[in-house]
Amino acid sequence: MIDLYFAPTPNGHKITLFLEEAELEYRLIRVDISKGDQFRPDFLLISPNNKIPAIIDHLPADGGAPISLFESGAILLYLAEKTGKFLSGELRERNTTLQWLFWQVGGLGPMLGQNYHFNHFAPQPVPYAIERYQVETQRLYHVLNKRLERVPWLAGQHYSIADIAAWPWVNGWQRQRIELQRYPAVFNWYERIRSRPATERAMQKAQLT
Repeated sequence: MIDLYFAPTPNGHKITLFLEEAELEYRLIRVDISKGDQFRPDFLLISPNNKIPAIIDHLPADGGAPISLFESGAILLYLAEKTGKFLSGELRERNTTLQWLFWQVGGLGPMLGQNYHFNHFAPQPVPYAIERYQVETQRLYHVLNKRLERVPWLAGQHYSIADIAAWPWVNGWQRQRIELQRYPAVFNWYERIRSRPATERAMQKAQLT
């Protein structure tokens, strides 16, 4: 059993997508970030950066005591190694997957997050920031599109944790003022993941939490 400390954000959705794909048993524990639950002392013991998602795996592979993890990329890597799914053991494909996973956690997520913040939540308009993050968002979509013009999935021929990490952020394309049809390879990839049964289950569970 895995406890998933969750809020329905792109980073939260990454982990439910993986858990549903891998058919792992898990329990969703809602962290209401609007009420400051992420600052509770018991949560900070699991996630010292006061961010979701975080997990506790009560049945780690070594058979020892429960293990907790924070940071979505680290959690995806842990779960992939635990299950042997969505991360190839072949040297080149594995490292390609990790490059695109780190591209997401280091670039795509933070930049799209800033885009969303300055377009929707800043207390007053900041034209420079709006323009900066819009241009960077478009650049990243272009990078993603060029990659997906060459291969069906970010790692190459197989669906992986890199795709699972990136899709929830692209799922917010409308709020990022992106016209997804201008990136046809991304649009095709996005629709293929959206229609996967595991993706549908994950998004439905998020709405019920």
